[in-house]
Amino acid sequence: MLTNWNPAHMPEKEELKTRLSDARNQLYDLQMKIKEHKVPVLALFEGWGTAGKGSTIGKVIRNIDPRFFKVVTMSEPTAEEQRYPFLYRYFKHIPEQGKFTFLDSGWMEQICRERLEEKNDEKEYGSRIESIRRFERQLTDNGYLVLKFFMHIDQEEQKKREERLLEHKDTRWRVSEFDRWENAHYKKCVKVFSQYMSDTNASTSPWYIIDASERKWAELQVLETMISNIQVALQNQAHSVPILQNVFPLEQIPRLSEIELKDKELEEAEYKTELKKLQSELGELHNRLYRKRIPVIITYEGWDAAGKGGNIKRITEALDPRGYEVHPIASPEPHEKARHYLWRFWTRLPKNGHIAIFDRTWYGRVMVERLEGFCSENDWRRAYNEINEFEKELKEWGAVIIKFWVQIDKDTQLERFEERQNTPEKQWKITEEDWRNREKWDDYEVAVDEMLQKTNTSFAPWHVLESVDKKYARIKALKIVIEEIQKALGE
Repeated sequence: MLTNWNPAHMPEKEELKTRLSDARNQLYDLQMKIKEHKVPVLALFEGWGTAGKGSTIGKVIRNIDPRFFKVVTMSEPTAEEQRYPFLYRYFKHIPEQGKFTFLDSGWMEQICRERLEEKNDEKEYGSRIESIRRFERQLTDNGYLVLKFFMHIDQEEQKKREERLLEHKDTRWRVSEFDRWENAHYKKCVKVFSQYMSDTNASTSPWYIIDASERKWAELQVLETMISNIQVALQNQAHSVPILQNVFPLEQIPRLSEIELKDKELEEAEYKTELKKLQSELGELHNRLYRKRIPVIITYEGWDAAGKGGNIKRITEALDPRGYEVHPIASPEPHEKARHYLWRFWTRLPKNGHIAIFDRTWYGRVMVERLEGFCSENDWRRAYNEINEFEKELKEWGAVIIKFWVQIDKDTQLERFEERQNTPEKQWKITEEDWRNREKWDDYEVAVDEMLQKTNTSFAPWHVLESVDKKYARIKALKIVIEEIQKALGE
C-alpha cells in the first residue's frame, strides 16, 4: 500500500487552523455520543520511528474526557508475555463500551519486526496474518470501531528527526537502535510494511496512511478520519453483521438423547484403585508439561448437579498447586460485560507449562445467553464460528484443549436437587435459578445439541462424561486428560 500511496494536499495555514479547531470541537462532542451509545473505539497508531505516533496521540486525547480513554504503549513482548498466545497482550487492552483505547504501536510492529529480523518464515507469517484478520473482524462484528493509522514520513525526513533527537541527551532515548536500523534499511521496511498493510486491509477495519511530514497536518488527518468513522459507526450500530460459514473440520458427535447412561458405573473398590493410579500418573505428566512448556486448557460444561465440581477436584488433587488455576465462571461482572464476551477468557488463559480449568466457559454465549435473551440472535449464531476461531488460535499456540460435557438424565438431576435441598450443609449448592433452568431442560437440550454439532472440531473435540455414577465420570475424565497430555508430549 505504501508503494503506490499518494498523499492528500495539505491545506493552507488558515484553512488548516480552521479545520483543526472544528475537528477538535466535533470530537469533543462525539465522545459523549460514544459513551451514550456504548461504542468501544480502538485506535492503533503504527508507523515509522520518529514519525510522531506519541505526539499525535497526545494531541488527539486533549479533546476527550480523561475518564473515557486509556493510552497503552506496546513495546517488545516481555519474557512473561511470550508465554501466552500472540494475541493475549493485545486482547487484554481492548476498551470497554463507550471508551477509547489508543495503542502506541501494536501487532503490526511486532509482526513486521519479526519479519524484518527473519524470526518468522512464510508459514509463520501467514499464520500471524490469519490471527490478525480474525481478531480485527471479531472486534468489529461485536460492535468495536477499529481505527488503524500508519504515520508515514520519507527516509530523509526520518533521518533529520533522528539526528535532531540524538543531539540532546534528554531526547536521545526516543531514538532506538531499531529506529536507526529502520532508516538505514528504509526500502526493505517499505516493502514489508506495505505487504502487511495489504494483507490486513479490510473494509471493516481499513488502513489510513497519514502524511506525518507536518505535525498539525497529521493531527488534522487523524481527527477528521476518526470523526467520520465514529459518525458512520453510530449510524450503523443497529445493523446485524453476516453469519460466517464454518471453515473448520467438524467431527460427528451423538445428540444428548442418543448417549447411553445405563451400566456406566464403577464399584467403590475399583474406583479407589483406579483413582490412585491415575492421579499418580497425571502428577508425573504435570512435571513434564512444565518442563516442555505445554499449556493445557480443560473446560467443563454440563447440567446443573451433574458433578462438575467433584470431577474437577479429582483432577486438581493430582496437580502441583503452583502450576494450575481453576476458574469458576459466573455471570460477567460489569467491566467484563462491557467488553467482547471472550475478553474474560483471554485474560484467564494459562502460561505455557501451566493448566487452566474452567468451570463453565465461553459456551455460555450459545446456551444461557441465548436462552435467557442476554444477547441477540445474531450474536449467538455468530458465536459458533468465533469460538472455533478462538480455540483454533489456542491450538496453534500449542495448547492442549480438553472439553467435557457432563451428562446426566432429568430424573438424576431431580434426585440431586432434592438431596441438596434437604441436606443443610449442601443447601448452598441449590438456588432458585437452578430450578428455573430445570424448567427449560428441553430448550437447553436443543441448544446443547446444536453447540456440540457446530463446535466439535478435529482440533478441539468434545468428550462426553456419563455422570449418573460420578465415580465413573471422574475416572473417565482422568483417563482422557492423561491420554491427551501424553499425545502432546509425544509419548
